[in-house]
Amino acid sequence: MEPGQGTVVFGSWIRRPESVNLVVLGKSRTSGGRHFSSSSPSLLEIFSFDHNTASISSSPLATYELEEADGDLVSIAVHPTGDDFVCSTTNGGCKSFELHGEETNFTLLAKDLPALQSFGPQKCLAFSVDGSKFASGGVDGHLRILNWPSLGSILDEPRAHKSFHDMDFSLDSEFLASTSIDGSGRIWKTEDGSPVASLARSADEKIELCRFSKDGTKPFLFCAVQKGDKAVTSVYDISSWKKIGFKRLLKKPASIMSVSLDGKYLALGSKDGDICVAEVKKMEVSHWSRRLHLGTNITSLEFCPSQRVVLTTSNQWGAVVTKLTVPADWKEWQIYVLLLGLFLASAIAFYVFFENSDSFWNFPLGRDQPGRSRIQPIFGDTQSSPEDPFGPVDL
Repeated sequence: MEPGQGTVVFGSWIRRPESVNLVVLGKSRTSGGRHFSSSSPSLLEIFSFDHNTASISSSPLATYELEEADGDLVSIAVHPTGDDFVCSTTNGGCKSFELHGEETNFTLLAKDLPALQSFGPQKCLAFSVDGSKFASGGVDGHLRILNWPSLGSILDEPRAHKSFHDMDFSLDSEFLASTSIDGSGRIWKTEDGSPVASLARSADEKIELCRFSKDGTKPFLFCAVQKGDKAVTSVYDISSWKKIGFKRLLKKPASIMSVSLDGKYLALGSKDGDICVAEVKKMEVSHWSRRLHLGTNITSLEFCPSQRVVLTTSNQWGAVVTKLTVPADWKEWQIYVLLLGLFLASAIAFYVFFENSDSFWNFPLGRDQPGRSRIQPIFGDTQSSPEDPFGPVDL
């Protein structure tokens, strides 16, 4: 998007049951220190996504205008079903929304949930992968973990951190990782809200961002760490919560981190507008987009649920959709074609083997083994051959 559309404060993908991906953007009445008039309210807008062109629609499918008393939008968490999402605002509290409709006919409705509205200013919001829990981390360091949608309290810890920086649920929804502006990181058990561990770090390290692995085979926690004047990505084993290594991927301070839904790729966005995407299996960078949001802090970074595409946002450059230059994935129909080809090749090989064999069990003949043409019948024709000197025998 062009400069001047710099009111976008966040963006996120919405997965719908009909396998249609939508994009939700939050727009604030302030941008880059400028305050727009009350005639430009904070907005939530829903856009369609074109899989063929890897682009979002120019006009929204649905729009919701926030009241001036709500303040500006800060962050968003979208439920895995795509039906609900929660937004935090500058004037305190969270607002819940419900998306109705299908194809191109959508309606965005606000839900009255007083329990969320009393939270105060929130920095981080997250739904668990299975959608059964919701967590919020406040500017004041207050951590809340709730059952969803009942909103029953699991944890209400006012002194979890000095002030929240980031949070993420594990793939099995069993753990919640959180980081603070003071550089600390903690792990919480979501079943009862009990603290599990504090992430180890040296005196010159600040843990800033955190994301769990999502492929189901590698139980790791990735953290963006500022180590002195160097930016690294540290990896923790979640069975022991010990650091097992680090890599320099982005090589500059990161503002946002994301992991693809299938767990194959890890993405980092910088504070000056670059993004890099690394293959988790090798922990090597597979894609670079430099100056994507030139000179601006990237505020949102998310992988598309169905394509190798990422959505990024910044206050100055708005929302940008980027197609990644990574190896193409096998599609389901391609796998079936390959299996069918292997089956046909096996059938042809068996047929050729059978036709070229010459024994009772159709195994290949040995070097000195007589063929069928040289084997005399044991029973059957009793007429003498010219070479038989005795001829028929009368019994």
